[in-house]
Parts: sequence; C-alpha cells; structure tokens
Amino acid sequence: MAISSTITTDRRRLSQGAAPLEPQIPAIHIENLCKSYGSAPVLDGLNLDVGQGEFYALMGPNGSGKSTLSGIIASVVRYDSGTVQVLGTEPARARKFFGYVPQDNFSLPLLTGRENLIYFAGVLGYSGREAREMADRLLDKVGLAAEGNKRASNYSGGMRKRLEVATALFPGIKLLILDEPTTGLDPAARRDFFDLVKGAVDGGTSILLITHLGSDADLADKVGLIYKGKIVAEDSPGVLKRTYATIDVITIETSYRSDQVTRVLEGYSTEGKLAETPSGYHIYARNGAERVPEIIRSLDSAGFSEKRIEVSTASLEDVFFKLTEHPMHEASSQ
Repeated sequence: MAISSTITTDRRRLSQGAAPLEPQIPAIHIENLCKSYGSAPVLDGLNLDVGQGEFYALMGPNGSGKSTLSGIIASVVRYDSGTVQVLGTEPARARKFFGYVPQDNFSLPLLTGRENLIYFAGVLGYSGREAREMADRLLDKVGLAAEGNKRASNYSGGMRKRLEVATALFPGIKLLILDEPTTGLDPAARRDFFDLVKGAVDGGTSILLITHLGSDADLADKVGLIYKGKIVAEDSPGVLKRTYATIDVITIETSYRSDQVTRVLEGYSTEGKLAETPSGYHIYARNGAERVPEIIRSLDSAGFSEKRIEVSTASLEDVFFKLTEHPMHEASSQ
C-alpha cells in the first residue's frame, strides 16, 4: 500500500476542522450494499450503521467480506449497488476527515518517530514549524514522547502501531478506521493499544475496528458479526453473549485429532456441532463441568488421553460459531 494512501486528509480542511454532523446522522451509513468479484458475491445486501462517537467492531473470519467493506468505506474499492455514506456524504468526499491504519506497518523504519510524523505532516502541506509542533503533541498523545528520537525500526510492535495511530490523528479527524491493527501483538499489548486509541481520539470521533479476534471486539461499544457478506448479528458484546451463547464451552486439547476422537466427543456437544480448533476441540453444552468426568472416561476407554480440558463461558468466537456453524479460525490439518 502506498504511504500516501494511509493519510487521507489535507491541510486546509483539517486546520479548519470538519463541520459538525447533525446528531441524527451516523458516522457510517450503509444500506443494501452489494459487491461481487466476477460471479462470486462478496457483500450481499449488507446493512450497517456506526453512530457518532461510537466504537464499533466488525468481526468475521477471512473471506467474510470485511476487508472489502473497509476498502469501500475508505473509497479505495468500488461497489456494485447500494448506499454508502461516510460522515454524511460519499466516501470519497469524506476522506479528508478520517484516518486509516492498515494491518501492515507503513511507518518509515529508518526515521525516528518524530521524523515520521513530521514527514507525514509535510505530505499534507503543513509548514515545517507546524509539522514539528504537531509531531510533539501527537507523540505525547500516544505515549511516545520519551521515545520520539528513536528510529521506528527500534520500536516494539506495540510502539510502532501507536506511532502509526498518531499519523491518523491529525486535527479534524472524525472517523478512525483500524484494519486488523493488533496483528502480532500479545494480549496485554493489544489491550494497552485500545486503551490508548480510546483515550487519544477526541470526543465525538468514531472508531471502526476490523478484526477476527473476539478479545479485540470485546472492547468495543457494539459488535457486528459478518459472514458471507452479511451482518448476521449486532449488539454490545455482553448482549450478544447472553443472547446467543448461554452455554458452556468445554475446551479439550489432544495429542492429535482424528475421526475416531471426533466420534467419541461429538455426542457430548448438545448445542450445535463439535468445533475443531488448532490444538483440539470445543464442545458446546449446558452444565459443562458436570460432563467433564464422563468425557475423560470416554476418551480413556477409546485409548485416547487429553492434554488439557477446561470449562469456560462463551466468547464472541463461540457466538459466531453458534450462529453460523463456521469457526472464526479454521483449524489446520494435523
């Protein structure tokens, strides 16, 4: 991706600030959106609204259409039919007022953090003095003031992602789009990253997060689950889990997966089919703790042993599986 495509603002409009939206106008409004590549539909009548000042997570597996959707919102992908409005207008006209942080790093590794921000400000047309002042403010805003004179190549993954968020926070930004921003970060760094994002954006700025990770989506105000080009469910994380996943998840790690192990375990999954994971299986059942001793006995009787077995409440990944019978993360063959 070209560096210039990650910053979609210009100096004149940003320095003046975006005109405030009417309260009833959503930051993103999409109605009956359709997009196909050849004969293969990718988005199939999708509807979506993201409110002003809302932190919205769009969560789905690879191939669900979420990357195409984010490209349409960012006005870099054309769509076939439907209505798409961003900040009350067409996406291309709104590009001046949103920041976009892609999955892959785009900061310049041989420049310092401060030099990166000065460079991007210069691309937007700010004077040298304005760029230097803005760089200092933004470094402080994202918690990198003490690291501003270090090369970006010496930053940790979390620090570099914070620097790239700073490039999307120039004055006047009303919408921040984060496309799989925490790839490669550990769970603690992911949470710190989102605490920073929510604290750094100005009041009234909307956030659209594109993700396949339930732990990231859990931090949002609202989550939309996307599958085969449609939003299949939408609500706050807590409501989604209480509504669609009122069951226990029994996680079983085994030395290997096989058809025989699957046959032993599938009878215990009382709520939908057994789900394979990279390291074993998920069983969905009510009163999961009561079933564990019997599961262990059945595995032992069949000549198999479990490496780990535990019972937990359902996650957003489990909600997605309950609704679609498709795992959020495909299990690799073993």
